[in-house]
Amino acid sequence: MGKVKVLIVDDSAFMRKLISEFLAEDSRVEIIGTARNGRDAIDKIKSLKPDVVTLDVEMPIMDGLEALNRIMNECPTAVVMLSSTTKKGTENTFAAMNSGAFDCVAKPSGAISLDLHKIKKELHEKVMAASRANVHKLEKNAKNIERSPSVWGRYSEIDSIEMSKNEKKPKKWSYGYRKIIVIGTSTGGPRALQTVLTGLPEEIDAPILIVQHMPPGFTKSLATRLNSLCKIKVKEAEEGELIQKGVAYIAPGGFHLKVRKVGMNWAILLDQSEVRHGHRPSVDVLFESVSEMNDSAKIAVIMTGMGMGMDGARGLTNLKQKGPLKAIAESQETSIVFGMPKAAINTKLIDSVEDVEKIAKAIINYC
Repeated sequence: MGKVKVLIVDDSAFMRKLISEFLAEDSRVEIIGTARNGRDAIDKIKSLKPDVVTLDVEMPIMDGLEALNRIMNECPTAVVMLSSTTKKGTENTFAAMNSGAFDCVAKPSGAISLDLHKIKKELHEKVMAASRANVHKLEKNAKNIERSPSVWGRYSEIDSIEMSKNEKKPKKWSYGYRKIIVIGTSTGGPRALQTVLTGLPEEIDAPILIVQHMPPGFTKSLATRLNSLCKIKVKEAEEGELIQKGVAYIAPGGFHLKVRKVGMNWAILLDQSEVRHGHRPSVDVLFESVSEMNDSAKIAVIMTGMGMGMDGARGLTNLKQKGPLKAIAESQETSIVFGMPKAAINTKLIDSVEDVEKIAKAIINYC
């Protein structure tokens, strides 16, 4: 296999130099060029044909979002977005991921980050993962999101409600237990979460706890965006709040999401204990904590993500050992990166493998 050819796009000459130096430390990477704005980037992508582009969100002349839309339409390429954690920066990042970006990396301290070394490892991992991505799938997903009514919150309320009433459900697998849904995802997750959560009915008979690998600052924007599209309530999890049916709680970036017993109820517990599999929040940490809920039957979902491939697999084992469990994995056909679902499937604990568009239906069947 030849070297991974990378084009660096940033309006700051300092940032272009720093990113280039970081990535060039790996002998498998070749920096084939740099560009200072989106227009320049498109010309160079067409002539140089990189495997991966790192693309700054905020640039003059043509910003990263406009450039990305043109890239995916004119010369589809795997793109890793670099963004600030400002409100505008995170909103633009989610728009970019819906437009076909492979993943995002948050700059530690704004547009010109002198401490960029803090995200060097993350940047390198995502660039290498992007080099193995199915670009056709990224392009297709972007076009599907463009056409999807869920972008405007117009999913038919009848679909999910009729499905929950008429579909045959597994009998007695959870008799006498409450239900709780736990979801773990990483690269490609925001799109997958939008697809799944918009398919769930408002009256779903379970709370939903979610780990999406994302840096601090991004998870709140993700929750706000999803809440505007879904019939269920979606929010960033807060320390100490009691978990409730029909609410999806997303782990804040930088914190593990756990649960603790409060009287007859369960509450959110957030902590900054040791990073697991390179991540905090970690899917394994969530699953291990929820396994202690001995009054609840668990529905676990593992979706697209690299997450060093393994995050969630060990946690599934914990869930299986401590009470009723139904586990769903996203199929290879719809996963942007099949690492996490593949590791989950390899545990032999998965009950069904589903395309992302069918995961909401599978969850409802188990509820």
